[in-house]
Amino acid sequence: MATSRKADSYRYAKGTIAPAYTGRLGTEKIPALRLPDAEMDPEAAYRFIHDELMLDGSSRLNLATFVTTWMDPEAEKIMSETFDKNMIDKDEYPITASIESRCVAIVADLFHAPGLSESDPSSATGVSTIGSSEAVMLAGLALKWRWREARKAAGKDAARPNLVLGSNVQVVWEKFCRYFEVEPKYLPMAQGRYTITPEQVREAVDENTIGVVAILGTTFTGEFEPIAEIASVLDELASSGGPDVPVHVDAASGGFVAPFIHPHLRWDFRVPRVVSINVSGHKYGLTYPGIGFVLWRSREHLPEELVFRVNYLGGDMPTFTLNFSRPGNQVIGQYYNFLRLGRAGYTHIMSALRDTAVWLGEQIAKIEGLQLISDGTAIPVLAFELVDDPGFTVFDISHELRAEGWQVPAYTMPADAEDVAVLRIVVREGFSGDLARLLRDTIDTVCTRLREQKVRPQSHASHFAH
Repeated sequence: MATSRKADSYRYAKGTIAPAYTGRLGTEKIPALRLPDAEMDPEAAYRFIHDELMLDGSSRLNLATFVTTWMDPEAEKIMSETFDKNMIDKDEYPITASIESRCVAIVADLFHAPGLSESDPSSATGVSTIGSSEAVMLAGLALKWRWREARKAAGKDAARPNLVLGSNVQVVWEKFCRYFEVEPKYLPMAQGRYTITPEQVREAVDENTIGVVAILGTTFTGEFEPIAEIASVLDELASSGGPDVPVHVDAASGGFVAPFIHPHLRWDFRVPRVVSINVSGHKYGLTYPGIGFVLWRSREHLPEELVFRVNYLGGDMPTFTLNFSRPGNQVIGQYYNFLRLGRAGYTHIMSALRDTAVWLGEQIAKIEGLQLISDGTAIPVLAFELVDDPGFTVFDISHELRAEGWQVPAYTMPADAEDVAVLRIVVREGFSGDLARLLRDTIDTVCTRLREQKVRPQSHASHFAH
């Protein structure tokens, strides 16, 4: 017994345990930028980090992000059980690999990919990714490779590829063009119009265009771009002897919404000119970050030269990803949602989120000085602006809401519409009708208070979240 007390005393003196908050953590500094000299008790390490994280904003009240902030406890359990599975080790974890293939096949079927076999998941051409950012890079590379192959086969110069896209695209498309030396041809927005038009596309494409990017659920407003109409214009152009340009759909935000509440909308592989689609499972796929998918219409649209094969993991493994090792638990979480919810469950959730967004939009439109830009009917996202110069800005509203615990981003619109500044609200699972009513009341209170102050405090744009 004496030996035990002596050991405990030694451990305490060395600072390896802290029986109370008035102990080690209350008096000794923890180095932030170098390794501590001594070990730390696991409970103390947990408490130190946990307490610091309390200063973060609440993820459930973060209406800036599209990313999922709530899942079933059972989903959290199965994901925590599979943190240690490396997604790349397909020979060592064959069931995890099989589940990944099933997820790709499910998404391909959801997007009406042709030629799918009900018994063969490998009939789907696609991969899971860390998120839509990786998926975008892979889709863009496939477009560039196929364009280059076609140019070389025709004996033409293949040194100046360009990509046609709106100035409203997410920043990852800018990264793709810069990293992989593709000229971006940005189509400008206009006040009151925050999506690209078929006419803009017709004027912008040429023989060096590797593809056109159309967005299903823009980051700025949540609106759908007219994908079928854009494809129709490109069909006419090709049939009249012009360039034959494919379409890629960035469905990061809308890919898990449209199939359930807009089932008859033609935007996916039902449109023949659409050759690839990316989607984020960690957005309206309802899975914690990070999981995404990229799908191709068929194998011919994914150049074989982009697929690498490795045999040092226990088998001949084809891989087409920018990442290598990554945890398999995000794929498992996505598969849980597919099994748990099915079409009926996703339809119910997306319908409920849309109804909440539409109701909240109607209430916001009743607040003096606020005007809706998007009403939540495409995807459950609202964007609204100030009108009639009430003496304060959307940045002031965002700042005041943050003081109340709500994180609602304010930002200016893209090129040629920069004079318009808006607030955006993303309605996600976990954002209940009660929370919507509380937010409505808080926005009304904030606007009333700012109007009564009749001053313009110094404002700063909040960070714009993907």
